[in-house]
Amino acid sequence: MPTIPVVRDILSANERLGEENRKLLERYHICAVNVMASPGAGKTSLILRTVAALKGRLRVGVIEGDIASRVDADRVAAAGAPVVQINTGGTCHLDAPMVGAALEQLPLAEIDLLFIENVGNLICPVEFGLGEAARIVVSSIPEGDDKPYKYPGIFAAVDAIVLNKADLAPYVAFDRPAFWQLVGGLNPTAPRFEVSCTTGEGLAPWIGWLDDLVARVRGAA
Repeated sequence: MPTIPVVRDILSANERLGEENRKLLERYHICAVNVMASPGAGKTSLILRTVAALKGRLRVGVIEGDIASRVDADRVAAAGAPVVQINTGGTCHLDAPMVGAALEQLPLAEIDLLFIENVGNLICPVEFGLGEAARIVVSSIPEGDDKPYKYPGIFAAVDAIVLNKADLAPYVAFDRPAFWQLVGGLNPTAPRFEVSCTTGEGLAPWIGWLDDLVARVRGAA
């Protein structure tokens, strides 16, 4: 049997289930954000900083995706946000059925903004819609400025790009203009944010973008 039709069938099934997730989230007026990055770029740190910044204004929930363990989920729970852990057991991305099962375990009526932290990977996660309202990619200064060149697909497809660990720029050979030039060629309209989850640098514009995103999702519901 040819391989391509099988892949299409898998993606088609995921798309159908992703649409079911989307409708469920819309029913509860939840803005879901799919957070993608390579391992160690700072996805969880960004989420934790955001949970703290939005405390008292927006209720944040989290779905944590990892190959194994619940280390990050424990950190999120300690910050006071409802969280569900998905361990994929080797699968390099989250898919719509996994997220659908996690949604059943969350207090949806108590969530305004839901972060779906995908498995650390810059290749396949972007191929699988989860029912999210927006997708972002987090890159970081220590990873190097050539990530958009090596992994163009994810940078071209997302709704926003976050460059993390800005506080390390003085200590790392990272060409900011080259990085953003590559990003601009792939995705000229996506908002760009430079942040440090250690110092808090640059977080205000990121939080403002999320506020606007949540408002748009609520307005469309």
